[in-house]
Amino acid sequence: MSTPPHSEDRRPSDSTTTPGSTGTPTRSRPRKIIDELTYPHGIHPALVPGVGVEDRKVKFGTDRVVFAITAVLVVGFIAWGVLGTDSLSTVSATALAWVTDNTGWFFILLSTAAVVFMIFIGFTRTGKIKLGRDDEEPEYSFFSWLAMLFAAGMGIGLVFYGAFEPMSYFEGGIPGFSKVAEAGSDSMVVYALVQSAFHWALNPWAIYAVVGVSVAYGAYRRGRAPLISRVFTALLGHKRVDGTLGKLIDVFAIFATLFGTAASLGVGAMQIGSGISIVGGLDKLSNNALIVIIALLSVGFIISAVSGVSRGIRYLSNINLSLAFVLALFVFLVGPTVFLLTLIPSTFSTYVSEYLFMTGQSAAWGPESAEFSNTWTVYYWAWWLSWSPFVGMFIAKISRGRTIRQFVTVVLVVPASVCILWFIVFGGSAMFFSKNGADLSVDNGAESMLFGLFDQLPLTAVTSVLAMVVIGIFFVTSADSASVVMGTMTQRGRPDPSKWIVIFWGACLAGIAIVMLLVAGNDALAGMQRLVIVSALPFAVIVAMMMVALYRDLSNDPATLRTKFAYSAVQKAVAAGLAEHGDNFALQVERAEGHRAAGDAFDSHDPAITEWYRQTDENGDETDFQYKSEWVTSAVDDIVKDTPEGEAPWDQTTPKHLDEK
Repeated sequence: MSTPPHSEDRRPSDSTTTPGSTGTPTRSRPRKIIDELTYPHGIHPALVPGVGVEDRKVKFGTDRVVFAITAVLVVGFIAWGVLGTDSLSTVSATALAWVTDNTGWFFILLSTAAVVFMIFIGFTRTGKIKLGRDDEEPEYSFFSWLAMLFAAGMGIGLVFYGAFEPMSYFEGGIPGFSKVAEAGSDSMVVYALVQSAFHWALNPWAIYAVVGVSVAYGAYRRGRAPLISRVFTALLGHKRVDGTLGKLIDVFAIFATLFGTAASLGVGAMQIGSGISIVGGLDKLSNNALIVIIALLSVGFIISAVSGVSRGIRYLSNINLSLAFVLALFVFLVGPTVFLLTLIPSTFSTYVSEYLFMTGQSAAWGPESAEFSNTWTVYYWAWWLSWSPFVGMFIAKISRGRTIRQFVTVVLVVPASVCILWFIVFGGSAMFFSKNGADLSVDNGAESMLFGLFDQLPLTAVTSVLAMVVIGIFFVTSADSASVVMGTMTQRGRPDPSKWIVIFWGACLAGIAIVMLLVAGNDALAGMQRLVIVSALPFAVIVAMMMVALYRDLSNDPATLRTKFAYSAVQKAVAAGLAEHGDNFALQVERAEGHRAAGDAFDSHDPAITEWYRQTDENGDETDFQYKSEWVTSAVDDIVKDTPEGEAPWDQTTPKHLDEK
């Protein structure tokens, strides 16, 4: 076995001089065995159990460049929106037209690629890889994990669009399905739910999952700081991700987070304002009143954010998931229950069968399809992309210890299924009552659709107040997690960012949400759509490259290397056994050289597969890897004792305490 020069320099002298020789040192037998077991960083790359970020000597602190650039631009944008509302509105409209006309296809392809990529890494051999060390257990229970996923992922949006979006399709029709279903028909009920499911199920959660699994894998298995930029280490190298290019990636991630989350806060404030007007018998609230609502809720989420993830978000998420479930169960049981039950198999099966068709509905089908795609589909893909930095980093933080297969199954399938069921309950009920003469119409405003539905059911006042409470908590949990994650991104991956920086980003979120309302004028929803789509484009490119970077990492993961060795060893052993012994042979592990060796074509000293688990000091200089002394000492003691003189050790079994410090 060859040994790289740099590992020789670190080995202590352990040699003797044979009497009568010319003085050439001859290695003792124990030294020879140590050499055979010692790799560049103390362990064979296929046996590394994983390295957590806490195992590194990572120095957390505010990245002044990232913070300064982002803060100046964000504050400048808020000032522009307040002082030059008309000019910002004109610029955003122009930018929106360019982005949707020229890059809408890219958003559609990217969201589809995210679904395919996540299914591939989750249900092939890479699915067994843990987001952490080999023996690491999940930090949160399944219910708490699911609750935090759901609440932080898209809670406000579901409440806002749950009844409104299907009703929009039911009344206005869907260009792609115009030949099989007319607006207002029974068939359109199913297709309206299917189109809504397309926008809210697999695609958005796949986008979140790409970011989440990339950050979690890098932080908890590769020992990198939990930053978007560090995901690209395999593509760009350490120097570039620590340099200008890495800082630029983090800046774009913060910008996307700010605008995507602010849009959610805006729609949440609009719906709470509508609820107050309806329940209180008031006129429609002005933008000034909505600004007050945003300010009050912002104080709430900042208090929650500085309390920490376990004390703040976890408790609120569990409470809100229960309240949302109660609200949905009430509508299901008191509303048209049998009708909703018939929609469940129809919606799920039609969603699966029409998935590819809906993916292809774009400008290529004509002006009507182009307008529909830009108004709905491209807007949603951009919104999910803008949410993905903070949702991805958040779910990475709460998913440590899960395998990639568990991660993909839960993050894709479970929340997506819940979203579809939510649309069936609220959207299906709204369409049922509309078909039966109720005064429910999208012309009354998106924010009032939910309360119009409650007006068709008993306990209208109670359900309306409960809905506003649910929206308010979703507002707090979404902005809470976004503020913490943006603090993490500006403090070099610090898990619990400083309170002052969390408060700063919380204030910026509120400021941008207010600007969105001002820019939009009377059509607040349209104004938010403009800014979300435009701000998401740079990060869309980053997500596309992120999949390439993660795949490269997984290709060299220790578990992947072990699988390659297993296939190679078994294939060669079976071929040799058949050739030499026919049917009657058994496999036995022994030392082999040349073409018989399982790893004859594998270089276990290649820096490309060993450098990632090197240990560094605070100056970035390499030190002895922490597993080295314990693993080598115990292994050599056992092997030297049991190996006859003149034979090489044949069973380099990993000690049970390999992953202990």
